[in-house]
Amino acid sequence: MAENVRRLHPEDEKSFRLAPHNVEAEQALLGAILVNNEAFYRVSDFLAPEHFYERIHGAIFEVCATIIRAGKAATPITVKMYLQQDLVGGITMPQYLALLAAEATTVVNANDYGQVVHEHFIRRTLIEIGQQMAETAHLVDLEMLPENQIEEAEKSLFELAQKGQFGGGFQPFSEALTDAIKMAAEAHQRDGSLSGIATGLVDLDYKMGGLQKSDLIVLAGRPAMGKTALATNIAFNIAKAYRGTTTIDGHLKAEAGGAVAFFSLEMSAEQLATRILAEQAQISSSDIRRGAIHESQFNRLVDTSSAMSKMPLYIDDTGGLSVSQIAARARRLKRQKGLDVLVIDYLQLLSGSSKKANENRVQELTEITTTLKALAKELEVPIIALSQLSRAVESRDDKHPQLSDLRESGSIEQDADVVLFVYREEYYLKNKEPKPGTPDYEKWQTEMEAAHGKAEVIIGKQRHGPTGTVQLSFEAQFTRFGNLARSEYLPERME
Repeated sequence: MAENVRRLHPEDEKSFRLAPHNVEAEQALLGAILVNNEAFYRVSDFLAPEHFYERIHGAIFEVCATIIRAGKAATPITVKMYLQQDLVGGITMPQYLALLAAEATTVVNANDYGQVVHEHFIRRTLIEIGQQMAETAHLVDLEMLPENQIEEAEKSLFELAQKGQFGGGFQPFSEALTDAIKMAAEAHQRDGSLSGIATGLVDLDYKMGGLQKSDLIVLAGRPAMGKTALATNIAFNIAKAYRGTTTIDGHLKAEAGGAVAFFSLEMSAEQLATRILAEQAQISSSDIRRGAIHESQFNRLVDTSSAMSKMPLYIDDTGGLSVSQIAARARRLKRQKGLDVLVIDYLQLLSGSSKKANENRVQELTEITTTLKALAKELEVPIIALSQLSRAVESRDDKHPQLSDLRESGSIEQDADVVLFVYREEYYLKNKEPKPGTPDYEKWQTEMEAAHGKAEVIIGKQRHGPTGTVQLSFEAQFTRFGNLARSEYLPERME
């Protein structure tokens, strides 16, 4: 008889596997919380109701969380009123809660049990992602190309790694208020009282409050204005100030400064590194390339390079990237090394992902800016995207750029949270030099002296702050921006 019974094939056995779970760990954790509410705070940073395998356990955890956060005691008596009374097997909710409390573990073990619950949730979700990947891969869909499937899978894995859950959906306004108060408290405690990441340029930080999480910041200017130089200066300042810590769930968090990813679509990594090295060592990059430096300068280069090599500044100089490829690489970097600021040089060298968008450049740029804004929100980091300006600037007497000068698409202005323009009056005055000895020459000389070594960053748009102009210093030989020494801060002159 037994010989006639068909044995299950290993693959059939796999199909009957239960999803990973540990009911005993869930019960032990809930019991600890019910006996001593301090246990809740040991897991509240990384555990949520949906992480529990048993739905009733998730409901109990949620009620406990609500009661404890309201400043009240969560006990079997206070919790039972908010839950269904009858459970499977003839046991009532009060009986079950009493049983959990009676067999509770100590508060010391609460974090360990919470980690077990969370890890099993991660495994269950990984199985779901894998099954979804397999189902999607079996489909032959022209709109869902293999590379799109990889990007979707990578996005799902990133969300899981960051939050331990598939985010989205509504959240109570009270949670948003709590986040806002937390942000204000951190800004109050941080040096300079900034709510965002400091750029190292004091006046710009004062106007913007630093670089804000989830913001798409467009940095635009005509050629030779110093867009890339300003972006590299900011990137270096942020990476240099980095001071990080590891959170309870293993993620990297910046307490000061930040880890910076720089996508250089125009310059090679070597060229970009040489430029940053020249800025910080205060040696002309052309002298470095030609080898026209003396020994003391070379030693300074080595010392500067040694200090810079320890900074969390990552450069990707791959050309012709699509916006979806940038998104995938940024997710991967954040997951592996941490990421606080993303810089893209520059917007017009990016390509869209969809074939339809590629047929129309305006539609393509719209897709690019929309995707970058969504990526900034997803990664919770500011994205600085450099952009060219149209030639309309050159045809005006006043060369100061305007929002209407943004090249190719109004979507840049629409999707950007902040639009910054770099402008150097000195560059345009140099090209207008009149004949020496004339009255015009004396006027020109006066204007050149006033403009020498100065640059303007014009805040053309800012969703959460004022617009206006910030004055910076600019050292052309090092392509370096800095804080302008104001006359009121300078020592008195002796006449």
